[in-house]
Amino acid sequence: MGSIYGLCWVLTLLLWLTNASFGLPTNRASYKAAQQINAQGPYIGLIMADQSEEEVLVAANIFIPHNEIPWLDFSGRRFNIGSINGQQIIYVRCGERRLNAGVTTQMLVDIFDIAGVVHYGTAGNANDSLCIGDVSIPKYFAYTGSWKWTKFGANDAGQFQHIHFGDYNVPLGSQTNLLSNVIFENEDFFSEESEMEEIFWLEATTQWFHVAGKLKDLGLESCINTTVCLPEIPKVVVGLKASTADIFVDNAAYREFLFTRFQVASVDEESAAIAMVCLSNKVPVIVFRGLSDLAGDDNGNLTSIFSSLAAKNALRAAVAFLSMLQNDTEIEAVPDLMQFANI
Repeated sequence: MGSIYGLCWVLTLLLWLTNASFGLPTNRASYKAAQQINAQGPYIGLIMADQSEEEVLVAANIFIPHNEIPWLDFSGRRFNIGSINGQQIIYVRCGERRLNAGVTTQMLVDIFDIAGVVHYGTAGNANDSLCIGDVSIPKYFAYTGSWKWTKFGANDAGQFQHIHFGDYNVPLGSQTNLLSNVIFENEDFFSEESEMEEIFWLEATTQWFHVAGKLKDLGLESCINTTVCLPEIPKVVVGLKASTADIFVDNAAYREFLFTRFQVASVDEESAAIAMVCLSNKVPVIVFRGLSDLAGDDNGNLTSIFSSLAAKNALRAAVAFLSMLQNDTEIEAVPDLMQFANI
C-alpha cells in the first residue's frame, strides 16, 4: 500500500511540474474556454501597461467584445477578447515594468492563438528634436537597466558602454567618486532556432515594421480641448531606438547620457521585455509609444497635462496599423478618438 501511495504521490508531483513547466493555467474552466476562443483564431495581441492607457481604448469605443466570451482571467490578469474594425483582438493590461510585461506577454502567446503582438503606450522623450505628442515606432529596443556596478578604482577600459559617475560631480573638476562606474551589460536571449546568445539590441519584426513605415503621414491630435493645444502638430516618427529599464527617468543628465551613448529617442519600462518574449517565441511584434514629456525636464506639469494625449496618439497609430495589417492597404480612416471625453 505504501508503494502505491508513493507512486500516486510521484505521479501527482510530475503532473504538477508538467503543468508548471508549460505554463498551463490552473483554472481548467478558463483554459477550456481559451481553447474554444483559439478555435476561432488567430488573434492579434494588443498590450498596454497602465490603467490610463487602457482607459483611452475603452473611451474610444472601438473595441467590440466577443459575444460569448468577452474576457478570461489568468493569474490575476484579464485578457479581453473581441475585435477592432473587424480585426480579431485579445488585449491585456500588463502592468508596469519589465517583469510584469514579460510574464503577461508569455501568458498571452502560450494560452491564446496569437499571430502577432502590438504594444502601445506613453514614453519619455530622450531626443530634443522630437516633441510632446509625437509617436515613435522604434526599430530597435535595448534593456538599459542591466548593470555591472564596478569596484572603486576598477579599470573599465575597453568595456562596453559605461557611465562614470565622476563625470557628473558638482562642481566639475575631480573625477573621483566612490560610486565608481556602472557598465551596461547584454541580455541572455533564448529561442528554439539557436543556442542562447548575448544581445543588446532587439529588432522589431521586419515585415510589420515596413507596414508601420506607411504611417509617417498619419494625422495626430495636438489639442486636449478647445483652449489647450501643443505649439506644434505631432508626427509619427519611424525607425528610432528605444530604451527600456525598471527606472523612471526624471533626470536630464541621464536622459542626455542615454541619447548620446545609445542614440535612443524614448525611454519606457516595458517595450524591450515585450519584444524579447515575442521574438523568443517567433511572434511578430511592433511598438507604438506616444511621447508625453521630455524626460527630466523642469516643466513637469506638461507630463500630467499631455499624457492622455500621448496615449491617444499612440493608440491612433496602433489602430491604423491594425487596419492596414488586416486590409493590406494604405492608411484607412481612423476613428476620431478626440470626440470622446478627455481621460
